[in-house]
Amino acid sequence: MAASPPPRPRKPRRPYGPIVASVLLGAGALAAIIYLLQPTWRPQQQGAEPDTLPVTIGQTLFNVPTAAIRVKLQKRTGPQERVDLSFLYPSLQPPPPRPQVTAADAVEKPEPIDRIFVSLIAHHEALSPKERTTTIYPRYLESEATSVEGVLMMQSFREGTPYAGEDLFMADGAHFTARCSRDARTPGMCLSERRIGDADLHFRFPRAWLSQWQDVADAMDQLAGQLQGPRK
Repeated sequence: MAASPPPRPRKPRRPYGPIVASVLLGAGALAAIIYLLQPTWRPQQQGAEPDTLPVTIGQTLFNVPTAAIRVKLQKRTGPQERVDLSFLYPSLQPPPPRPQVTAADAVEKPEPIDRIFVSLIAHHEALSPKERTTTIYPRYLESEATSVEGVLMMQSFREGTPYAGEDLFMADGAHFTARCSRDARTPGMCLSERRIGDADLHFRFPRAWLSQWQDVADAMDQLAGQLQGPRK
């Protein structure tokens, strides 16, 4: 009888289970490390502007709404000699960007003046607005004053003086003071000033608003408080 072939040796089974488990554990640990090392911040969207800018006029700090700045070159932080702003009235919010219009459109459909213009200007120890009202203006005013809106009094500047063609309005013991041009080919505008630290604040608004001068005075007070930075 022919001899049967010897049995083939069995191949030893490799322990694949522990190897697979080790690979999965290593991958999970690597993923966790990569996640933890990723930065949590995100870069600011290109072209985006901060809501406010810290600006110093002299040594006085102001928090200026970026959208309210009228001059592009003034949209920066740090010391400046002057910053020009505008705010919608009566909301006192920065105005939205205006669409571009042609010269013909501007003449045919002039936009209404619905805002207060504010300029922060370094005064360099010049005469204060209060001193100008009490010592300079009286030299050029007509002698008589007339009442126009309750306690709001008006005096005209004499012809031939530096302020000819303008009127001075005062109320509440000079708490509200405005020097206004008269209506002509363009509507009259008023200038009211106040001093905060090293800056003079120049507020400009339409003369027609004097019929509600108390509200305008409150608006200027509110804007001055909003713009002023933290006091030392």
